[in-house]
Amino acid sequence: MRSSLRLLAAPVTQPFRPGQRAPTLALLPPIPLYRRLLRIHRKKLGAEERIFGDTYLKAEFRRHRDIENPLHIVGFLTEWQQYAQQLEGDDWKDRKIEKDLLDKMSDQQVGQLYELMQAIQKRGRDSVDEEEEGTISQAIDDATAGIKHS
Repeated sequence: MRSSLRLLAAPVTQPFRPGQRAPTLALLPPIPLYRRLLRIHRKKLGAEERIFGDTYLKAEFRRHRDIENPLHIVGFLTEWQQYAQQLEGDDWKDRKIEKDLLDKMSDQQVGQLYELMQAIQKRGRDSVDEEEEGTISQAIDDATAGIKHS
């Protein structure tokens, strides 16, 4: 009798392996999913990525708070849960958007994605400029300090 209880207590899903899509699990309710996502962001993302991710996450959950269509709710929760599973798997860093998904997006969504890409590229250029500026100003400071000491 005890062995049968132990079998009932064993997990029914296979463990997640990086590189494979995790099996679909029962959908988490919105609040636990939201908390899980914030926790994952805290563990897996850098400071700048985390600020952006948390802000976007909060805005999306607020924007969808009053949705009543069950299909929209299930789709919303499913996508966010898959996002959480991807972040936990660590194979998301070099992934690209699948063409099928891009084809399903509306013109507005593609436009938003393009704006996001431009903002990320601009931020990358700005940080490189700041880094170069810091290096140049440091070299100038070093050179002027050498002149003063001579």
